[in-house]
Amino acid sequence: DTLIRLVEEIPSLQAIKDWSNDPALHERQTHTLQTLSRPVTMLTTHSAWLMASLCMGANGLLSGAGSVVADLQVALFNAIKAGDLNRAQALNERYRPVAQAFYAPPLLDMHNRMKECLVLLGRLPKAVVRPPLVKLPDSEIQALRAALQASGITRDGALLQAA
Repeated sequence: DTLIRLVEEIPSLQAIKDWSNDPALHERQTHTLQTLSRPVTMLTTHSAWLMASLCMGANGLLSGAGSVVADLQVALFNAIKAGDLNRAQALNERYRPVAQAFYAPPLLDMHNRMKECLVLLGRLPKAVVRPPLVKLPDSEIQALRAALQASGITRDGALLQAA
């Protein structure tokens, strides 16, 4: 297996960033890496199904969505690590509207959606889009605004005391 060979050949390797986008493969790789004689940290980038990925044992996350919802992601991570399934489920319900909005088709617009949310929240002055991508239509920006509201996300964060 390539991952095992990399771990064996590169002693300084400490972590793997996974975006296999396949839950079964992700779980298998996470388990494999964490049961080695020298466990390797699994960092998920599966923000579209973050709760599931964390429940599969991911040790952390690398997420563009964190630019918008880092506090919500951290709270979800902490709830999973604490074994508090009820809190994790409640936080995941808060996270779901923005995750669905960010990772809707076409997926290549995910970062443009996050930038537009940062503008809507007043955290970024302008959402710069580089070719060949194009600016999102106003209707999609309004859908992003609705997702932020549904998730309870404001300029200051996710208002976690309500979760």
